[in-house]
Amino acid sequence: MPSPAPTNVLFVCSRNQWRSPTAEQVWRKHPALCVRSAGTSPNAKHPVSVADLAWAQVIFVMEEKHKSRLLAAYRRLLDNKPIHVLDIPDEYRFMDPELVELVRESVGAILGLE
Repeated sequence: MPSPAPTNVLFVCSRNQWRSPTAEQVWRKHPALCVRSAGTSPNAKHPVSVADLAWAQVIFVMEEKHKSRLLAAYRRLLDNKPIHVLDIPDEYRFMDPELVELVRESVGAILGLE
C-alpha cells in the first residue's frame, strides 16, 4: 500500500527571516510533510503569495497579527484551510535552540507528529 501523500505546510512570520525559516528547516526532512515559509511584510525575504496559500493545506503563523493580515488580504483563498497561531514572539534568531524546541513541540502536537 503506498504511503499517504505528504501534507503541504506553510509557516508564516513577518519578514521570513528567523521564525518561519527556522520552522521550515526543523520540519523540512519529515517524511509526512512538504514545507515552505513566507512573510507577511512586503519586505520579507519571500513575501507570502497566492501560490503559497493555494499550495498549503495547513498554515502556521507565529502571531495573531499574521493570521489577521492573511485573512484581510486572502480571506476567500483561506476559507477551508486551518490556520494555527503558534504565539511565538519575534525575539529569536534563526535556528535559536529555544525557537527550534518551541516549533518542534507545538507543530508536532498540532499535527500529531514526532
